[in-house]
Amino acid sequence: MLAAVPSATLLGVSGHPVHVEVHVAQGLPSFSVVGLPDASCREARDRVRAAVVSSGFTFPLQRITVNLAPTHLRKVGGGLDLAIAVALLAASDQFPGRHLAGVGLVGELGLDGRVRSVVGTLPLCEAVRSKIVVVPPAGVAEARLVRPDAVAAPDLRSVIDRLVGAEPWPDVPPPPPLGPPVPAPDLDEVQGQPVGRLALELAAAGGHPLLMVGPPGAGKTMLAERLPGLLPDLERTDALEVSRVHSAAGELRVADVSTVRPPFRSPHHTASLVSLVGGGSGAVRPGEVSLASGGVLFLDELGEFPARHLDALRQPLENGVIRISRAGIGADLPARFLLVAATNPCPCGRGVRGPCRCSTAQVDRYRRRLSGPLLDRFDLGLWVDPPDPEGAFVAGAAGEGSAEVRRRVARAREAAARRGVRVNRELRGARLERSAPLTDAGRVLLRRRLGSGALTMRGAQRVRAVALTVLDLAGREPPVGVDELELALCLRAQDEVLGTAA
Repeated sequence: MLAAVPSATLLGVSGHPVHVEVHVAQGLPSFSVVGLPDASCREARDRVRAAVVSSGFTFPLQRITVNLAPTHLRKVGGGLDLAIAVALLAASDQFPGRHLAGVGLVGELGLDGRVRSVVGTLPLCEAVRSKIVVVPPAGVAEARLVRPDAVAAPDLRSVIDRLVGAEPWPDVPPPPPLGPPVPAPDLDEVQGQPVGRLALELAAAGGHPLLMVGPPGAGKTMLAERLPGLLPDLERTDALEVSRVHSAAGELRVADVSTVRPPFRSPHHTASLVSLVGGGSGAVRPGEVSLASGGVLFLDELGEFPARHLDALRQPLENGVIRISRAGIGADLPARFLLVAATNPCPCGRGVRGPCRCSTAQVDRYRRRLSGPLLDRFDLGLWVDPPDPEGAFVAGAAGEGSAEVRRRVARAREAAARRGVRVNRELRGARLERSAPLTDAGRVLLRRRLGSGALTMRGAQRVRAVALTVLDLAGREPPVGVDELELALCLRAQDEVLGTAA
């Protein structure tokens, strides 16, 4: 006998439909799984056998063949267990297979027959081609973010009883509240850093990567942690993409979709390359660059990261996506993040502004990790000095709070949306030429910088985009003039802030 049921498998952050076919025939007892399963998927043989017996059913002592179609797609994880078990029971005539019409199943089985949740429930349910989808109780709230038809059952016996109509599908209660959100750090707590505040606002409004260099305790991390509070709420499409990534990483909280706040990720400098960019040997999992998509990726102590890790960020910074390729596996993961980095100018942290204790060789080795192509992708670079002690603690010296700045940022992003992009940094080529026309004096200034070698062609485009963001924040229309370009050039001076020759 043959039975089939739809399910799905996870590749990267996307679910892919899988057709689970089970054939039970006369012959020596055996249980084989074909269709390019990984090790955890092949182990479904033992989980399904124990779950079927524990649930009070009979495990057929016949030749059992499980085919996971399509055969060219690698199947990973235990999310196909429930589909295999239910199809097996139908193929062995332990319940009528007609009850499987229009039903998809996603879930891992315990040896006692319980249905356990799986990583990536949200993208898996998106991919299942069926009228209704059965998921574990712990994953039904997540599944209903994209599949209002999702239903739940706690164990294999309950799944069969509800499929044949012996029990009704229970109503799903709303997910429990997570409690009040933790207040985000507010920009009004930053005092004595007017240039840093301006750079944060430009980065938030235009999506411009920001590099901050300065001695320890100057306020670099404090500034970076307040950047997410300047970003507007995510639209539903972007919020679902963020939720899909976090679900694939096993980090989704259901309330994350309702809060729709941009994520903030700050990996430690000892993180591995795979944890940073994603991938893995058996399954392709999202890394920090994908978990930060739609929000901020903050790399503190940038000079301590291995050069190989940092150079791996160059391609996703330009394209907003990272392609993971392994033997037999390939996946495109979202990586549309706003990069903010902070570093000391040298190992001792004092650099050119203080009594540096580092040798020339130590400084050169420290800075060599920051390659020229990587630095060229930072649209904004500034030296962060400690605030003036006389003005930092004066009563009433606090600047604007995050709410006021966020409203300005939202208006600037609305201007970018009218140009057909999310943020101005996405403007390229002819579209940038149309959106940010230059005055004659401004064109002469850029040509002079290009001719002197102080700017690359990519750098000139980024300066132009930053200057356009300056206009958007001020509520003015192009053309872009010398004043805006000079401000953008001043805030791009990575060589100068690192203490090297311009």
